[in-house]
Amino acid sequence: MKKLTIVLLFMLLSFLAACGGNDQDDQEIDENVEGAENNQRTVTVEDAMGEQTIEGTPENIVSLEWSYAEDLLALGVQPAGVADLDGFHQWVNIDQEFDESVEDVGTRQEPNLEAIRRQNPDLIIAVQFRHEQYLNQLKEIAPVVMFAPYGEEAIQDHYGNMINELETVAKIVDKQEEAEQVIADLNTFIEEQKERIADAGLEGSEFIATQAFTSQNTPTLRLFTDNSMVGKVMNKLGFENVYQTDEPEVYGYSEVTLEALQHFQDKEDLQFLYIVQEDDNIIESDFKGNPAWENLSYVENGNTHRLPDDTWTFGGVLSNQVLAKQLTDAMLKE
Repeated sequence: MKKLTIVLLFMLLSFLAACGGNDQDDQEIDENVEGAENNQRTVTVEDAMGEQTIEGTPENIVSLEWSYAEDLLALGVQPAGVADLDGFHQWVNIDQEFDESVEDVGTRQEPNLEAIRRQNPDLIIAVQFRHEQYLNQLKEIAPVVMFAPYGEEAIQDHYGNMINELETVAKIVDKQEEAEQVIADLNTFIEEQKERIADAGLEGSEFIATQAFTSQNTPTLRLFTDNSMVGKVMNKLGFENVYQTDEPEVYGYSEVTLEALQHFQDKEDLQFLYIVQEDDNIIESDFKGNPAWENLSYVENGNTHRLPDDTWTFGGVLSNQVLAKQLTDAMLKE
Protein backbone atom coordinates (compact mmCIF):
# COMPACT_ATOMS: atom_id res chain seq x y z
CA MET A 1 0.00 0.00 0.00
CA LYS A 2 2.86 2.33 0.91
CA LYS A 3 4.59 1.56 -2.38
CA LEU A 4 1.38 2.31 -4.31
CA THR A 5 1.08 5.70 -2.59
CA ILE A 6 4.66 6.58 -3.49
CA VAL A 7 4.08 5.57 -7.12
CA LEU A 8 0.88 7.65 -7.34
CA LEU A 9 2.65 10.65 -5.77
CA PHE A 10 5.50 10.33 -8.27
CA MET A 11 3.02 10.16 -11.18
CA LEU A 12 1.21 13.29 -9.90
CA LEU A 13 4.45 15.28 -9.61
CA SER A 14 5.47 14.18 -13.10
CA PHE A 15 2.11 15.28 -14.47
CA LEU A 16 2.35 18.71 -12.80
CA ALA A 17 5.88 19.18 -14.09
CA ALA A 18 4.74 18.30 -17.57
CA CYS A 19 1.89 20.80 -17.35
CA GLY A 20 4.29 23.51 -16.18
CA GLY A 21 6.61 22.69 -19.02
CA ASN A 22 3.76 22.91 -21.50
CA ASP A 23 2.82 26.37 -20.17
CA GLN A 24 6.40 27.52 -20.61
CA ASP A 25 6.53 25.99 -24.07
CA ASP A 26 3.24 27.69 -24.96
CA GLN A 27 4.60 31.03 -23.75
CA GLU A 28 7.75 30.61 -25.81
CA ILE A 29 5.64 29.69 -28.85
CA ASP A 30 3.44 32.78 -28.35
CA GLU A 31 6.52 34.99 -28.07
CA ASN A 32 8.05 33.43 -31.16
CA VAL A 33 4.83 33.89 -33.12
CA GLU A 34 4.57 37.51 -31.98
CA GLY A 35 8.19 38.13 -32.95
CA ALA A 36 7.68 36.48 -36.32
CA GLU A 37 4.57 38.58 -36.99
CA ASN A 38 6.49 41.73 -36.07
CA ASN A 39 9.32 40.78 -38.39
CA GLN A 40 6.88 40.08 -41.23
CA ARG A 41 5.09 43.43 -40.77
CA THR A 42 5.87 46.05 -43.38
CA VAL A 43 4.51 49.59 -43.57
CA THR A 44 4.80 51.93 -46.55
CA VAL A 45 4.51 55.66 -45.96
CA GLU A 46 5.08 58.76 -48.07
CA ASP A 47 7.71 61.18 -46.83
CA ALA A 48 9.64 64.12 -48.27
CA MET A 49 11.85 61.81 -50.31
CA GLY A 50 9.12 59.53 -51.69
CA GLU A 51 7.80 56.13 -50.63
CA GLN A 52 9.47 54.52 -47.64
CA THR A 53 8.89 50.91 -46.61
CA ILE A 54 9.58 50.11 -42.96
CA GLU A 55 10.21 46.49 -42.03
CA GLY A 56 8.76 45.36 -38.71
CA THR A 57 7.69 47.72 -35.94
CA PRO A 58 10.48 50.08 -34.89
CA GLU A 59 11.27 50.15 -31.19
CA ASN A 60 14.56 52.04 -30.89
CA ILE A 61 13.65 55.34 -32.53
CA VAL A 62 15.77 58.49 -32.71
CA SER A 63 13.93 61.76 -33.36
CA LEU A 64 15.92 64.70 -34.68
CA GLU A 65 13.00 67.13 -34.34
CA TRP A 66 11.00 67.88 -31.19
CA SER A 67 7.51 67.55 -32.68
CA TYR A 68 8.06 63.89 -33.61
CA ALA A 69 9.55 63.09 -30.22
CA GLU A 70 6.36 64.62 -28.83
CA ASP A 71 4.28 62.44 -31.17
CA LEU A 72 6.00 59.34 -29.85
CA LEU A 73 5.29 60.35 -26.24
CA ALA A 74 1.66 61.02 -27.14
CA LEU A 75 1.44 57.50 -28.56
CA GLY A 76 3.02 55.94 -25.48
CA VAL A 77 6.39 55.26 -27.11
CA GLN A 78 9.66 56.32 -25.50
CA PRO A 79 12.27 57.34 -28.09
CA ALA A 80 15.82 56.07 -27.74
CA GLY A 81 17.31 59.46 -28.57
CA VAL A 82 16.17 63.06 -29.12
CA ALA A 83 18.06 66.05 -30.51
CA ASP A 84 18.62 68.91 -28.03
CA LEU A 85 16.91 67.50 -24.97
CA ASP A 86 17.60 70.63 -22.93
CA GLY A 87 15.84 72.79 -25.52
CA PHE A 88 12.90 70.40 -25.58
CA HIS A 89 12.50 70.66 -21.82
CA GLN A 90 12.71 74.46 -22.00
CA TRP A 91 10.08 74.98 -24.71
CA VAL A 92 7.85 71.91 -25.02
CA ASN A 93 5.72 72.16 -21.87
CA ILE A 94 3.72 68.96 -21.93
CA ASP A 95 2.86 66.59 -19.06
CA GLN A 96 4.40 63.50 -20.63
CA GLU A 97 8.07 63.01 -19.81
CA PHE A 98 10.99 61.11 -21.27
CA ASP A 99 12.46 58.13 -19.45
CA GLU A 100 15.95 58.58 -18.01
CA SER A 101 17.17 56.20 -20.71
CA VAL A 102 16.46 58.73 -23.50
CA GLU A 103 19.75 60.13 -24.79
CA ASP A 104 20.64 63.50 -26.29
CA VAL A 105 21.91 63.09 -29.87
CA GLY A 106 23.25 66.53 -30.69
CA THR A 107 21.44 69.63 -31.88
CA ARG A 108 18.51 69.73 -34.25
CA GLN A 109 20.64 71.60 -36.77
CA GLU A 110 23.73 69.38 -36.40
CA PRO A 111 22.88 65.89 -35.13
CA ASN A 112 25.68 63.86 -33.56
CA LEU A 113 26.00 60.84 -35.83
CA GLU A 114 28.08 58.85 -33.34
CA ALA A 115 25.57 59.50 -30.56
CA ILE A 116 22.80 58.33 -32.89
CA ARG A 117 24.74 55.21 -33.82
CA ARG A 118 25.26 54.33 -30.15
CA GLN A 119 21.48 54.06 -29.73
CA ASN A 120 21.40 51.25 -32.28
CA PRO A 121 18.18 52.67 -33.75
CA ASP A 122 15.87 50.79 -36.08
CA LEU A 123 14.35 54.12 -37.26
CA ILE A 124 15.47 57.75 -37.47
CA ILE A 125 12.90 60.54 -37.88
CA ALA A 126 14.23 63.69 -39.52
CA VAL A 127 13.08 66.85 -41.31
CA GLN A 128 14.08 67.83 -44.80
CA PHE A 129 14.91 71.48 -44.19
CA ARG A 130 17.45 70.57 -41.49
CA HIS A 131 18.69 67.09 -42.29
CA GLU A 132 18.62 66.42 -46.02
CA GLN A 133 22.37 67.08 -46.13
CA TYR A 134 22.89 64.24 -43.63
CA LEU A 135 20.51 61.78 -45.26
CA ASN A 136 23.08 59.37 -46.71
CA GLN A 137 25.00 59.23 -43.45
CA LEU A 138 21.83 58.67 -41.46
CA LYS A 139 20.70 55.89 -43.79
CA GLU A 140 23.97 54.08 -43.10
CA ILE A 141 22.87 53.88 -39.46
CA ALA A 142 19.16 53.01 -39.81
CA PRO A 143 16.10 53.49 -42.02
CA VAL A 144 15.08 57.15 -42.19
CA VAL A 145 11.68 58.81 -42.48
CA MET A 146 12.11 62.46 -43.45
CA PHE A 147 9.17 64.84 -43.09
CA ALA A 148 8.75 68.18 -44.87
CA PRO A 149 6.78 70.41 -42.45
CA TYR A 150 7.59 73.46 -44.57
CA GLY A 151 6.92 71.88 -47.93
CA GLU A 152 4.48 73.41 -50.39
CA GLU A 153 1.55 71.25 -49.30
CA ALA A 154 2.31 71.30 -45.58
CA ILE A 155 2.41 75.10 -45.28
CA GLN A 156 -1.16 75.45 -46.47
CA ASP A 157 -2.27 74.33 -43.00
CA HIS A 158 0.40 73.76 -40.35
CA TYR A 159 -2.15 72.41 -37.89
CA GLY A 160 -3.59 69.93 -40.37
CA ASN A 161 -0.09 68.86 -41.37
CA MET A 162 0.75 68.27 -37.71
CA ILE A 163 -2.22 65.88 -37.45
CA ASN A 164 -1.19 64.11 -40.67
CA GLU A 165 2.36 63.63 -39.42
CA LEU A 166 1.11 62.22 -36.11
CA GLU A 167 -1.00 59.71 -38.02
CA THR A 168 2.01 58.73 -40.15
CA VAL A 169 4.18 58.17 -37.07
CA ALA A 170 1.35 56.16 -35.52
CA LYS A 171 1.12 53.98 -38.62
CA ILE A 172 4.86 53.29 -38.49
CA VAL A 173 4.84 52.27 -34.81
CA ASP A 174 1.51 50.43 -35.05
CA LYS A 175 -0.36 52.84 -32.75
CA GLN A 176 -3.24 53.98 -34.95
CA GLU A 177 -5.90 53.54 -32.27
CA GLU A 178 -3.82 55.53 -29.81
CA ALA A 179 -3.49 58.32 -32.37
CA GLU A 180 -7.25 58.45 -32.90
CA GLN A 181 -7.76 58.81 -29.14
CA VAL A 182 -5.10 61.53 -28.80
CA ILE A 183 -6.67 63.54 -31.63
CA ALA A 184 -10.15 63.07 -30.15
CA ASP A 185 -8.86 64.26 -26.78
CA LEU A 186 -7.38 67.37 -28.40
CA ASN A 187 -10.65 68.18 -30.17
CA THR A 188 -12.61 67.72 -26.96
CA PHE A 189 -10.21 69.92 -25.02
CA ILE A 190 -10.40 72.73 -27.59
CA GLU A 191 -14.20 72.55 -27.48
CA GLU A 192 -14.04 72.95 -23.70
CA GLN A 193 -11.87 76.06 -24.09
CA LYS A 194 -14.25 77.37 -26.75
CA GLU A 195 -17.10 77.11 -24.22
CA ARG A 196 -15.07 79.21 -21.78
CA ILE A 197 -14.62 81.81 -24.53
CA ALA A 198 -18.34 81.79 -25.32
CA ASP A 199 -19.27 82.13 -21.65
CA ALA A 200 -17.07 85.24 -21.51
CA GLY A 201 -18.87 86.73 -24.51
CA LEU A 202 -15.75 86.72 -26.71
CA GLU A 203 -16.73 84.16 -29.35
CA GLY A 204 -16.60 85.66 -32.83
CA SER A 205 -14.10 88.36 -31.85
CA GLU A 206 -11.28 89.36 -34.15
CA PHE A 207 -7.67 88.92 -33.09
CA ILE A 208 -4.02 89.51 -33.85
CA ALA A 209 -1.41 87.19 -32.35
CA THR A 210 2.28 87.97 -32.38
CA GLN A 211 5.69 87.04 -31.08
CA ALA A 212 7.52 90.30 -30.35
CA PHE A 213 11.30 90.71 -30.08
CA THR A 214 14.29 92.80 -31.07
CA SER A 215 15.94 91.95 -34.39
CA GLN A 216 19.00 93.89 -35.56
CA ASN A 217 18.20 96.59 -33.01
CA THR A 218 14.68 96.95 -34.43
CA PRO A 219 11.47 96.10 -32.50
CA THR A 220 9.92 93.33 -34.58
CA LEU A 221 6.52 91.64 -34.62
CA ARG A 222 5.87 88.18 -36.00
CA LEU A 223 2.19 88.32 -36.89
CA PHE A 224 0.75 84.83 -37.07
CA THR A 225 -1.21 84.09 -40.24
CA ASP A 226 -4.24 81.86 -40.75
CA ASN A 227 -2.13 78.86 -41.85
CA SER A 228 -0.15 78.86 -38.58
CA MET A 229 -0.78 76.65 -35.55
CA VAL A 230 -1.81 79.73 -33.57
CA GLY A 231 -4.15 80.89 -36.32
CA LYS A 232 -5.84 77.51 -36.64
CA VAL A 233 -6.25 77.03 -32.89
CA MET A 234 -7.71 80.53 -32.56
CA ASN A 235 -10.13 79.76 -35.39
CA LYS A 236 -11.20 76.60 -33.57
CA LEU A 237 -11.73 78.65 -30.41
CA GLY A 238 -14.15 80.86 -32.34
CA PHE A 239 -11.98 83.84 -33.31
CA GLU A 240 -11.25 85.50 -36.65
CA ASN A 241 -7.74 86.56 -37.64
CA VAL A 242 -7.70 90.11 -39.06
CA TYR A 243 -4.14 89.77 -40.34
CA GLN A 244 -4.30 88.24 -43.81
CA THR A 245 -1.72 87.61 -46.54
CA ASP A 246 -2.17 86.89 -50.23
CA GLU A 247 -0.14 83.67 -50.02
CA PRO A 248 0.45 81.29 -47.10
CA GLU A 249 3.53 82.28 -45.13
CA VAL A 250 6.05 79.42 -45.05
CA TYR A 251 6.52 79.51 -41.28
CA GLY A 252 3.03 80.77 -40.50
CA TYR A 253 3.96 84.38 -39.75
CA SER A 254 5.08 87.68 -41.29
CA GLU A 255 7.72 89.89 -39.72
CA VAL A 256 6.58 93.52 -39.51
CA THR A 257 7.15 96.66 -37.44
CA LEU A 258 4.79 98.61 -35.20
CA GLU A 259 3.51 100.66 -38.12
CA ALA A 260 1.72 97.59 -39.51
CA LEU A 261 -0.69 97.65 -36.56
CA GLN A 262 -2.06 101.01 -37.71
CA HIS A 263 -4.07 99.16 -40.38
CA PHE A 264 -6.32 97.83 -37.60
CA GLN A 265 -6.72 101.08 -35.66
CA ASP A 266 -10.53 101.13 -35.93
CA LYS A 267 -11.07 97.64 -34.47
CA GLU A 268 -11.93 98.48 -30.88
CA ASP A 269 -12.95 94.95 -29.89
CA LEU A 270 -9.91 93.29 -31.44
CA GLN A 271 -8.02 90.96 -29.09
CA PHE A 272 -4.23 91.45 -29.27
CA LEU A 273 -2.18 88.50 -27.98
CA TYR A 274 1.58 88.64 -27.69
CA ILE A 275 4.58 86.58 -26.61
CA VAL A 276 7.70 88.34 -25.32
CA GLN A 277 10.75 87.31 -23.32
CA GLU A 278 11.32 89.01 -19.97
CA ASP A 279 14.74 90.30 -21.06
CA ASP A 280 13.39 91.57 -24.41
CA ASN A 281 9.90 92.85 -23.65
CA ILE A 282 9.59 95.39 -26.44
CA ILE A 283 5.96 96.12 -25.50
CA GLU A 284 7.26 97.72 -22.30
CA SER A 285 10.70 98.93 -23.39
CA ASP A 286 9.90 100.26 -26.89
CA PHE A 287 6.15 100.61 -27.37
CA LYS A 288 5.00 101.96 -24.01
CA GLY A 289 4.66 105.73 -24.27
CA ASN A 290 4.80 105.64 -28.06
CA PRO A 291 1.61 107.23 -29.48
CA ALA A 292 1.72 104.78 -32.41
CA TRP A 293 1.06 102.05 -29.82
CA GLU A 294 -0.80 103.86 -27.05
CA ASN A 295 -3.40 105.35 -29.41
CA LEU A 296 -4.41 102.01 -30.96
CA SER A 297 -8.08 101.53 -30.05
CA TYR A 298 -7.60 97.97 -28.80
CA VAL A 299 -4.66 99.09 -26.64
CA GLU A 300 -6.75 101.93 -25.19
CA ASN A 301 -9.54 99.44 -24.46
CA GLY A 302 -7.20 97.08 -22.59
CA ASN A 303 -7.57 94.24 -25.10
CA THR A 304 -3.90 93.27 -24.97
CA HIS A 305 -3.05 89.85 -23.56
CA ARG A 306 0.41 88.58 -22.72
CA LEU A 307 1.04 84.86 -23.18
CA PRO A 308 3.64 82.96 -21.12
CA ASP A 309 7.25 83.54 -22.21
CA ASP A 310 7.69 79.89 -23.16
CA THR A 311 4.53 79.57 -25.27
CA TRP A 312 5.44 77.02 -27.97
CA THR A 313 3.77 77.63 -31.32
CA PHE A 314 5.42 74.93 -33.44
CA GLY A 315 4.64 71.75 -31.54
CA GLY A 316 2.66 68.55 -31.91
CA VAL A 317 -0.72 67.39 -30.69
CA LEU A 318 0.11 67.70 -26.98
CA SER A 319 1.67 71.15 -27.38
CA ASN A 320 -1.41 72.37 -29.19
CA GLN A 321 -3.56 71.37 -26.24
CA VAL A 322 -1.28 73.47 -24.02
CA LEU A 323 -1.42 76.28 -26.57
CA ALA A 324 -5.23 76.28 -26.62
CA LYS A 325 -5.32 76.68 -22.84
CA GLN A 326 -2.65 79.38 -22.82
CA LEU A 327 -4.53 81.40 -25.43
CA THR A 328 -7.80 81.04 -23.57
CA ASP A 329 -6.31 81.81 -20.16
CA ALA A 330 -4.56 84.92 -21.52
CA MET A 331 -7.77 86.37 -22.91
CA LEU A 332 -9.70 85.56 -19.77
CA LYS A 333 -6.82 86.90 -17.63
CA GLU A 334 -6.45 83.59 -15.81
